[in-house]
Amino acid sequence: MEKPIVLGVDIGGSHITAALVNLKTREILSYSCKRMFVNSQGSAEEIIAHWCEIINNSFSSIEGSYKKIGIAMPGPFDYEKGISLMQNQDKFNALYQLNIKEELAVRLDIPAGNIRFINDAVGFLQGEVFNGAGRNYKRVIGLTLGTGLGSAICTDGITEDADLWKSRFKEGIAEDYLSSRWFLKRYTEITGKTVKGVKELLQLTSSESYIEEMFLEFAKNLFIFLSPLIKKYDTEVVVIGGNISNAFKLFLPELTSLLEENEIKTVIKITSLKEDASLVGAASCWESSSIKVI
Repeated sequence: MEKPIVLGVDIGGSHITAALVNLKTREILSYSCKRMFVNSQGSAEEIIAHWCEIINNSFSSIEGSYKKIGIAMPGPFDYEKGISLMQNQDKFNALYQLNIKEELAVRLDIPAGNIRFINDAVGFLQGEVFNGAGRNYKRVIGLTLGTGLGSAICTDGITEDADLWKSRFKEGIAEDYLSSRWFLKRYTEITGKTVKGVKELLQLTSSESYIEEMFLEFAKNLFIFLSPLIKKYDTEVVVIGGNISNAFKLFLPELTSLLEENEIKTVIKITSLKEDASLVGAASCWESSSIKVI
């Protein structure tokens, strides 16, 4: 295996995805992409065995013994030591205080030093800065809008987890207003009915006009949240990903209009790499000339 090729891994609450990434061309080797459902409520043995299965399957698609891995992992997690700190989060409880780096190294038969971890929100933004919507910008904010709110900031070559989900916002925290949870709650408040997710809401837009009004309200919340951050970090571009970004046509025009009305010239972009962003970002932590990730 040539040295520019590294395995990127994205671990979520219900899945693992892995793919080889050519760091020279900054592209995923599509034939190596593997994905598997993982029961995050399972035993440590079950979870790690499934992870290793996918990782080995991805590596098997290319010849050579040179193996380096970058893994985008949700927190809380000790990313330097590779120890899981997730507890009482309805996922991966069996991995609490387990050294994942050492477990993987033994099972995959590679040095522990060949495995690196980064925060999943950092992985998303790092991928977009490395070869996506944030490339060639120096000051970038990345948001993943989905079941929860992920956030990262890249400033002058350093990408960090912004950890903004729990920041004070209106009558609660930011995640209360900028995630799928808000849409489900707001829909019930308006209609007295329930839906399972934002995807189901989108299917109702043609028959229920107030859903579009909900997205306009969401855009205003997003504007209120972003405005001080854009000014604080002198942000050039904001890159938005996550499942809610698929509905960008319903909130992006309003968000852009509000920014223009307030003379904020920052560009808003929707992820160009989509689900591949974290894979590319995780692998790119091995690029010597790459952005430093924290």
